[in-house]
Amino acid sequence: MWVLMAIIFGMSIITCLHALKYSKYNSKLPKGSMGFPILGETNHFFAPNPSFDVSPFIKHRVFKYGPIFKTSLVGKPLIISTDPDLNYLIFEQEETLFECWYPETFKKIFGDQFFGSLHGFMHKYLKNMIVNAFGIECLKSMVFEVEAAAITRLRRWASCEVVELKDEIANMILDLTANKLISYDPENSPENLRENFVAFIQGLVSFPLDIPGTAYHKCLRGRKRVMRMLENMLEERQQNPRKQNVDFFDFVLQELQKDGTPLTKEIALDLIFLLLFASYETTSIALTLAIKFLLDHPHVLSQLTEEHEGILKNRKNKASGITWNEYKSMTFTFKFLNETLRLANIAPGIFRRALRDVEFKGITIPAGWGVMVCPPAIHLDPKHYVDPLAFNPWRWERCEGASKHFIAFGRGLRFCIGADFAKLQMAVFLHNLVTKYRFKAIGGGNIVRTPGVQFPDGLHVEIVEKE
Repeated sequence: MWVLMAIIFGMSIITCLHALKYSKYNSKLPKGSMGFPILGETNHFFAPNPSFDVSPFIKHRVFKYGPIFKTSLVGKPLIISTDPDLNYLIFEQEETLFECWYPETFKKIFGDQFFGSLHGFMHKYLKNMIVNAFGIECLKSMVFEVEAAAITRLRRWASCEVVELKDEIANMILDLTANKLISYDPENSPENLRENFVAFIQGLVSFPLDIPGTAYHKCLRGRKRVMRMLENMLEERQQNPRKQNVDFFDFVLQELQKDGTPLTKEIALDLIFLLLFASYETTSIALTLAIKFLLDHPHVLSQLTEEHEGILKNRKNKASGITWNEYKSMTFTFKFLNETLRLANIAPGIFRRALRDVEFKGITIPAGWGVMVCPPAIHLDPKHYVDPLAFNPWRWERCEGASKHFIAFGRGLRFCIGADFAKLQMAVFLHNLVTKYRFKAIGGGNIVRTPGVQFPDGLHVEIVEKE
């Protein structure tokens, strides 16, 4: 009884101190609710949403408070923006009015030195490192590897009666990316990278309660296992260095050995972990959704197949693989991928923090407050997208790509460095799928957002080679 009273008293004190601290902004803060002490509105934010539409959490508050509103998630005051003009300002004034920021729970998951939390010189330095591995010039030489991975997996899946595509695609992309980053070979490695990442992913979008038995606790344990594996690999590579750079690890070792290098082992390992996660989870979900949309919309599949069969028809050497020029000629494919990413909204929020008080349309965003840009509200805005929940790749004949109305890969200084690699993997896979195989849904395919996208019952597909 006394313990409960002490907890309630403590929470009340924190709430009062919080209200007192920001009392001078009360008349200028956006409308909204801060929810319960400590907890805020976190439970509502994580409530499942079984549709592609904007989550009820966002919808109800936009209707009640307007396109910009305040809330509190995991004990932190936060302003959520569905306003395209404010979002544009946030991205364009990076490092002037706003900086990249993530809640403390994200830092626990991705590491204190993870790429998304770094600023200024260090962010630019790591960005250049990644470009060396996944920039356009490197991607041109990777087309063969990417296609070989797609061909091998499709051939294997076609020999099975039914394939659960979400997990299989995730494994394919993780193996490809891990090979590029750390020369990981799943067949010969004593460590199972996939199993560790599965434990990590399952708790990533869970309520951040770190006690044994919770999904979040399992997520942190999964991260520890992956990081231990990466650290062991790095130490082994340091003891037995290669004469030539073969993968990203070699480049990291080279940088670590330079005099005065700003790179540390901790930063390097956090970076590799983040790159592995980005490929394993985000690209695999996007590609799985792309196949779901093809299954649901036969006329789109027909148009996509026509484009890729045209590429084969015009190819001089029929036995050769995809060339970079062929990849760049896939105009309908890119429209299809844009539409997939628009509806997928894989990143439910993009976080920033105000560096100083920011005045906008009569409201004040206090210095130090977090701001969450809401991509689903932008991508499903009926003012810009006619019938926004309809899957219509042809709308991209009129719509722009990256703009303040399309931020699937972010915008500004933090535009996703891996965007081109992700699109290459998806386009090359789709080329081989639609030209060589027929496929049909057997089961699953339902999605749920919590708030990230999940396939609770998978996507079970039969794949048969064309005659």
